[in-house]
Amino acid sequence: MTMNSQIRYIRHNKIDKSKWDAAISSASNGLIYAYSFYLDFMAKNWDALVLDDYRSVMPLTWNKKFGIHYLYQPPFTASLGVFGDNSLPGLAEEFIRAIPKKFKLIEIALNAANQVQSPGHQVTLRNNFVLPLSPGYPSLATGYRENIRRNIRKAEQLGCIAKKGIAIHAVIDLAKLILARVSNIREPDYANLSKLYHFLEPRGDAETWGVFSASGELLASCLYFFSHRRAYYILVGNHPNGRTLGASHYLIDCFIRDRAGQDLLLDFEGSDIRNLAFFYASFGAVQENYPFLKINRLPFWIRWTKS
Repeated sequence: MTMNSQIRYIRHNKIDKSKWDAAISSASNGLIYAYSFYLDFMAKNWDALVLDDYRSVMPLTWNKKFGIHYLYQPPFTASLGVFGDNSLPGLAEEFIRAIPKKFKLIEIALNAANQVQSPGHQVTLRNNFVLPLSPGYPSLATGYRENIRRNIRKAEQLGCIAKKGIAIHAVIDLAKLILARVSNIREPDYANLSKLYHFLEPRGDAETWGVFSASGELLASCLYFFSHRRAYYILVGNHPNGRTLGASHYLIDCFIRDRAGQDLLLDFEGSDIRNLAFFYASFGAVQENYPFLKINRLPFWIRWTKS
């Protein structure tokens, strides 16, 4: 950065959200999660680090427990980090050094454009999978593994039907069947996601899909958000009855078929789980790594709980 550049810590009520959102819109690495409205819906609290006049920005999503401030990753927010002018060398590391010392624990996902190699920080690479949809559907379908094609044929032969625009509560209710066992997402988080959907859907930036059995049972569902020429696979639900019918395979295929040929990147939002990673890669998706940052400055008497 230049000698005249300055990273400022700005509390939430002082953020110029019009400038903030303009920075996210124009950033080469912009993501929907970083827009002010997304953070307002999904983060418990958020402040900001801002370079110059919103040349580059970094949201600080925080909470407080037992009197200790910490940075955390909000639900349904795959990655955040630094957005804006990424041509500046060492930009992400400068922002990390500018995080106020009052935040004693930092556990946040940065974005794929943030290169972090600072010593003393625990940085691990996480997996995402993305699929460009610009080719036509026949070209995309040739990239499917045979097990994907087989399951799509099975779903079609058994009379499964894909529908766009199903009720958001149906998507959420089905997703809860799985997420209740593997995550700590709470009812208020789902309520906030629903509100965010109703904010985005009239703008054409949100879309729901479902696959129904021949008898009308919802077997698989998903929620997509759209920004920066990306379709984010935000929330997924799979009914146990659909696992042997190829419902989830058919669900993704129908979206790909619907959007094929568009300048759009299907963002699967993960995963580090081996079976899910294989599933997404089976559609021809390619791996996109992003850093997860952990800094533990907790008092010694509780530091071990987050080691």
